[in-house]
Amino acid sequence: MPPVADSQVLQFLNQVRNEGGVVYAGLAEKAWRGADEEAAEAAYELAWEELHAGPWQNVPLVWRDAFSLSCLSLASCHYRANRPIEALKVLDLGVIMGGPRFRKEIDSSLHSISFATGTAKGFETSNGVHQGSRPQVALPNVQDVQLRKKIEGRLLHEELNALPAGSLRGILVEQRSCPSLENFLREYFLPGVPAILTDSINHWPAMKNWSNIAYLQSVAGHRTVPVEVGEHYLATDWKQELMTLSQFLERSLSHSHAQATTRPYLAQHPLFEQIPELKADIVIPDYCSIGGGDLQSINAWLGPAGTITPLHHDPHHNLLAQVVGRKYVRLYTPEDSPRLYPYTEKMLCNSSQVDLTNVDLLKFPNFENLKFVDCILEEGQMLYIPPKWWHYVQSLTPSFSVSFWWSTQPDDDDSDSS
Repeated sequence: MPPVADSQVLQFLNQVRNEGGVVYAGLAEKAWRGADEEAAEAAYELAWEELHAGPWQNVPLVWRDAFSLSCLSLASCHYRANRPIEALKVLDLGVIMGGPRFRKEIDSSLHSISFATGTAKGFETSNGVHQGSRPQVALPNVQDVQLRKKIEGRLLHEELNALPAGSLRGILVEQRSCPSLENFLREYFLPGVPAILTDSINHWPAMKNWSNIAYLQSVAGHRTVPVEVGEHYLATDWKQELMTLSQFLERSLSHSHAQATTRPYLAQHPLFEQIPELKADIVIPDYCSIGGGDLQSINAWLGPAGTITPLHHDPHHNLLAQVVGRKYVRLYTPEDSPRLYPYTEKMLCNSSQVDLTNVDLLKFPNFENLKFVDCILEEGQMLYIPPKWWHYVQSLTPSFSVSFWWSTQPDDDDSDSS
């Protein structure tokens, strides 16, 4: 594992002491200097407790950095004891929950352990030999199972019945085959109009690789990811769990469409930052450079049929690329925001109180007869969603999507998206 300078660690631990973390600093220094696994475990547990002492947004950055350092120390102990899978798990938690101070060292450690243990080399893909090998633990009885659910011709009757009332009966989102940057700018970006872009991601290796469960297991099966569990993020029973990607795939494949309360969804997660081997399977669309702004985030959306993202809006330009499966998307203009009854709470002010699956017109009378555009987003298509456009998303099949957020103004706020 790549070293961290002792001076850098000691300087940071002095900062932790000044913030009141005297006990943690003592344990962390002992773990770092002497590779003491018991001290590393204790420091890790203390930092973990600090991360969960209150609302996530109120956690001081110094404790997130402390958690990262503890993950490095504990992972080093696991690796020296020939427990590489445990080391990967701890380092992944450092990526997901840690701060930026030791992120470079965590990323380097993840790469070196993956390479040394064979979890990042030797799998044959559409690009040739991918840097990743098949893990020893495979999902039971899924060797020939693929995420892609091929449906030829018209939508199945049960799929239509599962959609919100009035779906696909009005104005559909316009489709364009790989428009030039100039045409995209003039016809969609500047006027702020949603559009489906076809024939724009067919060259991605992901279009062949990600429908193969064995490939995803090989490249990332042992990696730990945060998974949403429940109907959607506004539901009272919604929660998040940490699990390996293989565990998540197993739960997704065995999940019944009717089990909304236990439905797993890997949603809005920077998976490609965490696992660069998967990032090699996609290409950032040239459209994301329009407007002269910066790429804000690239997120993964992976789950079974039936996942729902409630009606909400996001602050940035968004390209939603559909790699595997199909999704239904409904959009409302920003001008209709008052009739969509946004939540008044700051954390949810970009979400609508209207449940499209069960609209209560007595509670939300102004929503009645509100115009919208909608579409079925098919494999190989990208949907452009302009900033502040309200959108509702429902997967019709097992699905793997990628969202690209980019801004044109440096003061764009970073409210949550889904």
